[in-house]
Amino acid sequence: MEKIVLAGGTGFVGRYFKKRFEQLGSKVEIISRQSAHISWDDRARITEALDGAALFINLAGKSVNCRYHERNKREILHSRLETTSILGEALAGCRTPPGLWINASTATIYRHAEDKPMTEEAGEIGTGFSVEVAKAWEEAFFSFSPAATRQVALRIAIVLGKEGGVMTPYRNLVRFGLGGVQGTGKQMFSWIHIEDLFQIILFLQERPELSGVFNCAAPVPVTNREFMQQLRNRHHAPFGLPAPKWLLELGARIIRTETELVLKSRWVIPERLEQEGFSFKFRTMDEALTEL
Repeated sequence: MEKIVLAGGTGFVGRYFKKRFEQLGSKVEIISRQSAHISWDDRARITEALDGAALFINLAGKSVNCRYHERNKREILHSRLETTSILGEALAGCRTPPGLWINASTATIYRHAEDKPMTEEAGEIGTGFSVEVAKAWEEAFFSFSPAATRQVALRIAIVLGKEGGVMTPYRNLVRFGLGGVQGTGKQMFSWIHIEDLFQIILFLQERPELSGVFNCAAPVPVTNREFMQQLRNRHHAPFGLPAPKWLLELGARIIRTETELVLKSRWVIPERLEQEGFSFKFRTMDEALTEL
């Protein structure tokens, strides 16, 4: 039985991955701050879990769905760098190291883009706190260069799935008549269906020649205006009140989050994956929303 290790595997994506790997017959071990799983403080147990694993996936890190005051900023950065460092050090102690280490990253590493899409080769790195976190996270990951373990960083777009993530708040906005455009509505919304994200993991596992950075986003992004229109159509909502930038800023202070999560234009294309032959099951938003 193949062993898979999920670090930070108790969140929205991690829970889905665990279920899918187990459906394929794999044994899944989870490293988490929750008491039911392997503790981040137990370095020996982490090394034991990694030893003999087929692959391990690091999804750990404090949620960015919060206000970016100094304490939260420190925790967002530290939670990513610390867990990546712990895993790299534990890997060095393995007698039979995993063949593949996949580390989460984020498509937010690219600049606000309304003029052209961002690819792995030609994409332009942005500025600001979120970008600096993404850069530091990838630098920490690639600072390790294990001889027997391949490394892949996934620059993940907004993940759409049934059981959590952004779909819940977006559905609620539409149901309560607030599903209009956010900001100008022109900002690009790069996304990926959670099943395609899982299939990317399997694809990379089967292709031992592939390493480095991969954009994980559906090939057909939409604007915020298009996304909200499609959501309203699915819920048979005749209208949706718009949320201009000033209103979003006010609301963000109330619910303690950042408007960047909605207003930044993420226009990210999975160029490397498509060049290598990966086939998306959910290429368009219409296909994704039909399943969701």
